[in-house]
Amino acid sequence: MSAHPEDALPIRLNVDDSDSPSDVVDALFLGRFATGEQPYSHSVNIERVRSGASLLPPRARVLRAARDDDRNTTLAEGDGWTVLVSRWNRGADVTVTATSAELAKEIVGQATDGAQDEPEPQPDDVTMGFWYVSPRRGPHRTTRQISAGTWPEVRQNYTGPVAEAMDGLMKTGPEDITGRLLLLHGPPGTGKTSALRTLARSWRDWCQVDCVLDPERLFSDVGYLMDIAIGEDEGTSKSRWRLLLLEDCDELIRGEAKHTAGQALSRLLNLTDGLLGQGRNVLVGVTTNEDLERLHPAVVRPGRCLARIEVGPLTHAESLNWLGTQAAQHESALGRDGATLAELYALRRGSTPPTVPGRREGADAGLYL
Repeated sequence: MSAHPEDALPIRLNVDDSDSPSDVVDALFLGRFATGEQPYSHSVNIERVRSGASLLPPRARVLRAARDDDRNTTLAEGDGWTVLVSRWNRGADVTVTATSAELAKEIVGQATDGAQDEPEPQPDDVTMGFWYVSPRRGPHRTTRQISAGTWPEVRQNYTGPVAEAMDGLMKTGPEDITGRLLLLHGPPGTGKTSALRTLARSWRDWCQVDCVLDPERLFSDVGYLMDIAIGEDEGTSKSRWRLLLLEDCDELIRGEAKHTAGQALSRLLNLTDGLLGQGRNVLVGVTTNEDLERLHPAVVRPGRCLARIEVGPLTHAESLNWLGTQAAQHESALGRDGATLAELYALRRGSTPPTVPGRREGADAGLYL
C-alpha cells in the first residue's frame, strides 16, 4: 500500500486537438493539489463581476492566461498558494489551493473583495432563479431580473372567474399556506406563465421564485432533487419560502403518469407533503395544458393544492373590452366563445392570431402559454 495517495495516482496530461488552452490551464492548476504540496482548496462563484475587477489577489504572479470563445482562464501563484480564475460573460469561478485551509480562504477573500457587482435597482422587476444541470458544473442556479406587472395592471388579461381566484392567490402570505402544490391548467395561450411572473412579484417580500428548466430530469435524478429541495444559498433566511416552478409538465401529472414516469410523480408528491418536504418551506407550482379530468387523482386530491386554477380564454364581451378602441375593427375576427390572451395580442399587433388546439386552425401560442 502506498504511503501517500499521490503516489498511487501519478499525474499525466494527455491532450489532443479537441482540447483548448483553457483545458490545459485547468489541468496545470490541479498539479499542486494532487501531489499534496497544496492540499487545501477553497472556491467561490460570482454571478455578476464588477467591471474592472481582476479577481487576482495582491502580489499574484500570472503563470498562464488563456482566452477561449466562451471563457477566459488565468492561473497565478503566490507564497504557498495557487489561484485559478475562470470567467464567462458576467460570471466567474475563483478557486484557490494552498498549504493550509485558512490561507486558501484568505486568498479567495482577497481575490473577490469588492468584485461582486450589484444590479441596479429595478422596482418594476423581480429576481427569479433558474435551476438546470450543467455538464460542467452539475446542478446550478443562476438569477435574472424578470419584468412583471402588478396584479391590478394585468388582471384584465383573465376571464372573470379566473381573475377572482387569482385575487386571493396574489394576496396569500406565509401564514395562509395550507397546501404545497399550486396548479395552473388550461389551453395554451391563456396566460399561465404571465400569471406566474406577476405572482413572483406579489410574493417577493416573503417567497423566492425559482424556475426549473429541466423538470423531467429533476424527478429522475435524486441528487439534483436533493440539491434543490434541501440546499440553500448561503445567507438565505430559513423562514423565507421558495416556490419551484415546473412548466408544461403534462406527462408527469396526467392520469397515467404512474406507469409512464415511474417514480417521478411519487417524488413530486413527496416534495409537496411527504417526508422530503417536511421542515422545508417549499412550494411547487405546476403548469399544464391538460384538462382537469386527465390529471392524476393524487395530484388534485383535497388538501394537497394551495390553489388549483383552470385558466381559460376571455369571453366575447371581455375580449372586446380588452381590445378597447380596436374592438370594432377586430370584432369580426373574434369567435362567439371569445379569445385567448395570445390571440388578443396577435390581433392588437395586426398579425394572424395563433390557435389554441380545438378552437381554430393554427400553430404557435406565442409567449403567453
